[in-house]
Amino acid sequence: MPGPQTPVDPQPPAFSAGVVVARRDSSGWRLLVLRAYRNWDFPKGRVEPGETPFDAAIRETAEETGIGDLALRWGEGYCETEPYRQGKVARYYLAETTRTSITLPVSPELGRPEHDEWRWVDFDEAERLLPPRLQPILAWARKQLEA
Repeated sequence: MPGPQTPVDPQPPAFSAGVVVARRDSSGWRLLVLRAYRNWDFPKGRVEPGETPFDAAIRETAEETGIGDLALRWGEGYCETEPYRQGKVARYYLAETTRTSITLPVSPELGRPEHDEWRWVDFDEAERLLPPRLQPILAWARKQLEA
């Protein structure tokens, strides 16, 4: 008779990487947030096999926003979320752009843009829009930008 069965996770938890994209204007720093359905987030996506999280973050930001000219003033420093929804973890880097407008390119896989809306927001609005799992990321970005 076989012993007790241990459940096996058929797929490892998802690991994604993204960028907190910041832009300075006359009233201070603005952060780019994207909405898919009712959920606001920073640009991010899954790290592909053989890809570094940093490279994935830059690629995903370009794919989701059309921004390919990020100024990586803060290098490869990052902040990660605590595990959420089935153990997912997201790593975020910080970069700057001078762009005021972005595009939401059509995803070849979906046949439509991955996101429904984008906004440049200040820290107060970001706190209201972003979910609790992203509040530590927001606090980290604020500390870096205001240093």
